[in-house]
Amino acid sequence: MTENLAPLPELYVSSESAQKLKAEAADLVSWDLTPRQICDLELLMNGGFHPLKGFLSEADYHSVVEGMRLADGTLWPMPVTLDVSEDFAEKVEVGQDIALRDQEGVILATMTVSDKWVPDKAREAEKVFGADDSAHPAVNYLHTTAGRVYLGGPVVGIQPPVHYDFKARRDTPNELRARFRKLGWRRVVAFQTRNPLHRAHQELTFRAAREAQANLLIHPVVGMTKPGDVDHFTRVRCYQAVMDKYPAATTTMSLLNLAMRMAGPREAVWHGLIRRNHGCTHFIVGRDHAGPGKNSAGEDFYGPYDAQELFRAHQDEIGIEMVDFKHMVYVQERAQYEAADEIEEGATVLNISGTELRRRLREGLEVPEWFSFPEVVAELRRRYPPRAQQGFTVFFTGLSGSGKSTIANALLIKLMEMGDRPVTLLDGDVVRKHLSSELGFSKTHRDLNIQRIGFVASEITKNGGIAICAPIAPYATTRRTVREMIEHYGAFVEVHVATSLEECERRDRKGLYKMAREGKIKEFTGISDPYDEPETPELRVDTEGQDVDNCAHQVLLKLESMGLIAG
Repeated sequence: MTENLAPLPELYVSSESAQKLKAEAADLVSWDLTPRQICDLELLMNGGFHPLKGFLSEADYHSVVEGMRLADGTLWPMPVTLDVSEDFAEKVEVGQDIALRDQEGVILATMTVSDKWVPDKAREAEKVFGADDSAHPAVNYLHTTAGRVYLGGPVVGIQPPVHYDFKARRDTPNELRARFRKLGWRRVVAFQTRNPLHRAHQELTFRAAREAQANLLIHPVVGMTKPGDVDHFTRVRCYQAVMDKYPAATTTMSLLNLAMRMAGPREAVWHGLIRRNHGCTHFIVGRDHAGPGKNSAGEDFYGPYDAQELFRAHQDEIGIEMVDFKHMVYVQERAQYEAADEIEEGATVLNISGTELRRRLREGLEVPEWFSFPEVVAELRRRYPPRAQQGFTVFFTGLSGSGKSTIANALLIKLMEMGDRPVTLLDGDVVRKHLSSELGFSKTHRDLNIQRIGFVASEITKNGGIAICAPIAPYATTRRTVREMIEHYGAFVEVHVATSLEECERRDRKGLYKMAREGKIKEFTGISDPYDEPETPELRVDTEGQDVDNCAHQVLLKLESMGLIAG
């Protein structure tokens, strides 16, 4: 049997042992896994991360960060660690067994803690992602979301996470290997994607299969991708809609529950190892593979072909052959797609970027058939109706007394007057009373309060309503978290009410600033606690010398210019 088709070791115990282990694990200290950790654990247990036997030890972690290898020298480019809070880490000792539970409390596995350490996250960001730049979504996650302490140790699998969606399309590495054995497929080229499939992707995959003389596996990621990506439910419906455009005898599709890190070159090598474990012999590495976009200076994090170069350098060790493809564009005269660097001089090249596609969907404009399949466009229009019909969030931020709540109330009335969508006001004081009454004003509690507001606003936005939020929200990192939460479903409009501290103190109807100056209120924003001014809000208004109606009207004009309300 060829190596790519032989069964792969898994970390699960037998069903009989699982029942016994589950009963025993009920008494263990438990860690409730984050969504990313659930993705990682599933691929650890089912062999997708072979040869890993669990979350990385400290020695393996440092070796991977510095040199893309485990401590024993095995190629592995991505840290797969169990990050936990400091409070939880204090309860756990090296050598102790812990239970790993999903977010409903179901025990998925146990882990023997072999290592516990506090990582140098700046170093990890620099080495793994190329820069300690919070514009990178994984670096931002590392610093603002991931726990401060890492645990490492071997895992014993009890049961896989439950997926209620697209069950027939989800396969473990061994299930895919068994399918390839049954079909007699010896050469399989995998196509990694986190976007809907358009005609250029189809041409790219056809060419790759021809070049490799292999069968084709469409293998999209349905775990965590980049914030702002099309949700996986919509994407899978798009994939299913175009599968009949492929020859059924030589093409199949399977979903991969991977939490991407958008690490460019390292991620490409990682994807290759994962696809090798799933029984593939070839892997398509395209232009700017797994790139996260622009850095803080407005430049791409990685070069367009960096991923291909790193993959090629390690191809033999990965155990899978790279099929490299460049940018595909449509040549009007020839009515077909060709690689951008193969086009004859003088040819008319047509191309629609992702930004342009989103604009056309947002404004209800035509998407030409040469670019995408009508079935895909129909699914995208269903998920992304014109912007004036979508939900959105207006998020006011500013110092206490700046006028946020007053403007928000005026905007509420103006939007309700229009009457085309339900509008909800989430005022800071009201939320404190009804949603966060048990919270104090420490940084941790203030962050939690803003995240609760963000969650409610995201649900309103998802369901086509308008959320108006008016908290102080002093910390930039928390506002970014809320933005990412909401932009998954609709537009996020940050309005900085830029009233000066002196003017806010002068207004001070509640006497709060006076008490803060006297030291009677601790950690008061603007006095004894910082306020991070937004650098690039969608709108900045100053209430000094302007009446409320004018300020609210500025917001309305901004919403109109963004296409969120009808002109």
